[in-house]
Amino acid sequence: MSIGDSVRGSVLGPQSASLLSRVTSRESPLRRLDWLLVAAVLALSVLGSLLVWSATRPKLLDEGGDPQSFLKKHILMLAIGLVLGAAVAALDYRVLRAYAPIVYIVACAGLIAVLTPLGATINGSHSWIVIGGGFQVQPSEFAKVALVLIIAMVLGEPRDGELVPRTSDLAIVLGLAAIPMALIMLQPDLGTMLVFCAVILGMLLISGSRRRYLFGLLLGGVILALAVWKLGILHEYQIKRFTAFADPSADPRGSGYNARQALVAVGSGGLFGAGLFHGEQTNGHFVPEQQTDFIFTVAGEELGFVGSALILVLLGVVLWRGLRIARHCEDMYGRLVATGIVCWLAFQTFINVGMCLGITPITGLPLPFVSYGGSSTLANLIAVGLLQGVHLRRDVRFD
Repeated sequence: MSIGDSVRGSVLGPQSASLLSRVTSRESPLRRLDWLLVAAVLALSVLGSLLVWSATRPKLLDEGGDPQSFLKKHILMLAIGLVLGAAVAALDYRVLRAYAPIVYIVACAGLIAVLTPLGATINGSHSWIVIGGGFQVQPSEFAKVALVLIIAMVLGEPRDGELVPRTSDLAIVLGLAAIPMALIMLQPDLGTMLVFCAVILGMLLISGSRRRYLFGLLLGGVILALAVWKLGILHEYQIKRFTAFADPSADPRGSGYNARQALVAVGSGGLFGAGLFHGEQTNGHFVPEQQTDFIFTVAGEELGFVGSALILVLLGVVLWRGLRIARHCEDMYGRLVATGIVCWLAFQTFINVGMCLGITPITGLPLPFVSYGGSSTLANLIAVGLLQGVHLRRDVRFD
């Protein structure tokens, strides 16, 4: 026994000293966690909670309701999400490979349930199942996790003498992805389908799929998008969103209102912002759905350029640590899981921030770890748990 162990034993007692020794040892999972990733996610969650509170408080006060009701629900979802993320991280991600088909089937069942009388329409999208008590479940958020796991299972299986996925593997991946994507388009939820496309392309690229297949998929996607537009499959409000993106001044009081007000809110913050709870645009309810799709406008107005940049830096840290985890994982399955999660979070971040700045169409995608939302918060924290699970069980290498 070392001198340090003797001191700990005399001060803390044998049982407490033994527990402390296990926690602080180099083999302890707590010691080997990616704490920079944890810190970035927690910081984003705290900032997001404050922004959600600021975005919802004025309207609730005007209506005579509890000004902290959204904040309380958001914190509850964060607590549940952290528990789920920790549970997923504690599991061996390689064992999850065997359960990926079950997760996929459950996710598809949830997407089907949305299209039955159990589903509810919120903000023009039939994507929700109301469970009561002011809570709703959005199965498409959990379908993102299922998609990552099932694609990693197909492309991550080792095959003797083969370095790249076979054509049959690519066909299986596209077939499995087509089912939830079709169900999501029936809702319709164009934003989530675009996230699926980004995840699929990113994972195929990392798996070593032949470039001609990837170019073929991109070309097919463009042709399909044109066909959807020409055949009138998109709903009228979706077409108006693209029209407003192309020319926000064409209908400033209609389809271009959200984009225009978002730009005004972000631009009014200046360098340091008006201060939390002091944004005129936010307090005046000029930007709709500000606690979800347009949460970044609250940051722009009340925290200014500095606060908004801090959020982007923290999101960049999350993506950087995710890429680092993927790069250092020797197992193809774990590498694909980490890559799929990074593609998901990166694309969603780009679209959400972009639509607040007028550089991408409005698609209704929340900002990861910042926007209000039960299902998206849980799915994001489960994704972080998967990243930590891959990190804990990779071959340890230090930068």
